[in-house]
Amino acid sequence: MRVRNNAAPGAGVRFQTRTEVDFVVIGSGAAGGVLAKELSSAGFSVVVLEQGPYLRPSQFRHDELGGFYNFDLLPKPSDFPTTFRKTEKDEATVQSFPPSVLYAKLVGGSSVHFTANYWRFRPIDFVERSRIGGIAGTGFADWPITYPELEPYYTKVDWEVGVSGAPGPGDPFRSRPYPVPPLPVKSSGVLLEQGARKLGLHAAPAPMAILSRPHNHRASCIHCGFCMFFGCEVGAKSSSLASMIPLAEATGRCEIRPESTVFRIETNAAGRVTQVLYWDRDGREQAQRAKAVVVSANGAETARLLLLSESSRFPGGLANSSGTVGKYLMLNGYCTAYGYFEQPLNEYKSVQVTRVIMDYYDTDPARGCYGGGGIDARFDMYPVLFGLGGLPGDAPQWGPEYKRMLAEYYTHTMAVAGHSTSLPLLSNSISLDPKVKDKYGRPALRLTYKDHPDDLKILRFFQDRCKELLDAAGAKRVWANPVREQNVAVHLLGTCRMGDHPGESVVDKYHRAHDVRNLFVCDGSSFVTSGRGQPTMTIQALAFRAADHIVRFARRGDI
Repeated sequence: MRVRNNAAPGAGVRFQTRTEVDFVVIGSGAAGGVLAKELSSAGFSVVVLEQGPYLRPSQFRHDELGGFYNFDLLPKPSDFPTTFRKTEKDEATVQSFPPSVLYAKLVGGSSVHFTANYWRFRPIDFVERSRIGGIAGTGFADWPITYPELEPYYTKVDWEVGVSGAPGPGDPFRSRPYPVPPLPVKSSGVLLEQGARKLGLHAAPAPMAILSRPHNHRASCIHCGFCMFFGCEVGAKSSSLASMIPLAEATGRCEIRPESTVFRIETNAAGRVTQVLYWDRDGREQAQRAKAVVVSANGAETARLLLLSESSRFPGGLANSSGTVGKYLMLNGYCTAYGYFEQPLNEYKSVQVTRVIMDYYDTDPARGCYGGGGIDARFDMYPVLFGLGGLPGDAPQWGPEYKRMLAEYYTHTMAVAGHSTSLPLLSNSISLDPKVKDKYGRPALRLTYKDHPDDLKILRFFQDRCKELLDAAGAKRVWANPVREQNVAVHLLGTCRMGDHPGESVVDKYHRAHDVRNLFVCDGSSFVTSGRGQPTMTIQALAFRAADHIVRFARRGDI
């Protein structure tokens, strides 16, 4: 049974919880939005359970204090604390600001507040273990799929989600051009190009999930400058909220059920998923019956949910016979260097990134470590954040000179950022904190993370390259904060890795759980290796591919 839901924010339907639907999708972010759209478009009934609110574009605000410091779009640490420790021998402690696990909590997930860098993985990312060999003490492995298998789905992301760009030097094969041209180049992009030419490197237009021209009945960018940590009020940023959720609801077969916090997936005696338990916006316990469940809650919440769904049949957590749920967490590396220029750059305007350099993408043994990545030019600070930590380390922190430097440096500064690899380590994980609880009484997310030495070496390599580029571009002053071990997880990758062997992975190459035939997991947790930063496009390509296979399984009665 289903009824029209005239009070809902979207145009979907409302299904009765006691009526079994074809699919429950848990999470509405980059992967969940794609899966909801694809499964409902294929004729299946779909309920999407999202723990955050359903915000309309008119509700997004250019409020730096609200967006970044008051967690307008993020889980509030007072209600949903997270803890951190470096190793399993250490005592985990609560991190309040920034929290140890950082993601958006609303319909559309972190695709609403991200920067929108949209790099494809390259062919090497899927077969790197075979090419360079194993790395002792790590879970470094090949993917069970290849770039040619995923390429058609990268192209679907380009055209259906909406990516602006133009092919650059060394880009992998693509079966179709970008749907819209690159966004206009900014001062930082021009300067990165100049620095690259002097150093014999190659800068190219940045692929961005922000529309440079109208596409798919959506508006183009208005260059307001509020991208990272903000929702787009005109829908130019290609979030799931703007690109996928409306199409899913328009099918008449998909209900987006916001403020629904899932706490357990239940199975029957045969080990099959039967229903999903959640708290509604009023804190009442509800249950949605389903023929199959797709978990796309992000690489932290997906792992926590499976661990919370233990039973006599699955004592270590649902789909966890391998013992790898929550393990092999990868965060990607990130470093920046800043440059002050004589002429004003006004980098606070428009999108963050317009040019990238991929000359250092591949691992090079001459560097003395594993790893590679990309470099982009940007300005990653809003006024309050810049005032608190954007000036060089020897700048005054108070008084007239501080004010003068703030006014001048804010409009004359740009950053060059390095994005790099993280090695998969069994010891790096998302787990359940035995002491700290959230507002519902669930164990808090516990982050255990210590960077592999190669992760730190490659970051230092990239930071040196970033400084060189700023010098070559003509910066009058260059500075950078030291590379440090990470204690905040933003890119949540690898905690339910895919693989061919049930003893070593959680899902197969089609994202079906090895242990449960009607359970699928598709988000950043499925990653086998980290790529070189910017994982969201690959998350969505995997979701389009997973949807194709799930539809095929369902139609032939194999779920």
